[in-house]
Amino acid sequence: MKYASAEDRLNPVAPPGADETTLGGYMAVHGRAAAFEAGDGEPYTVGIETDATGDDTLPYAGYLVFIRWAQTGSAIMGHLSTDDLVTAATEEGARALLEALPLQDVRALLEETIARSRAQADEG
Repeated sequence: MKYASAEDRLNPVAPPGADETTLGGYMAVHGRAAAFEAGDGEPYTVGIETDATGDDTLPYAGYLVFIRWAQTGSAIMGHLSTDDLVTAATEEGARALLEALPLQDVRALLEETIARSRAQADEG
């Protein structure tokens, strides 16, 4: 992420063609993680994570982590993560695939992840 100056960290210089309707574009334009109020009424931000797969062909997997914040926004109350959503030959490739996700799809993944977490809690 580039900034006009050290004092301008909250106003990044977005790369040409950045599409703020995608996860990566939103982060590039706004300089922060995308945030959502989920169907459970709680505030969440989203981050991109990668892990090694152990597969020589596609050695990197990418997934999303949703941080649940206090209603005041001053404390982290928990987190949820998706299963692996993408695999790629490089860590940068996996991140790029997730950065290209439309925010609408990210929001749907958040709701699915919340539903899966509730179902698992009910089972056990």
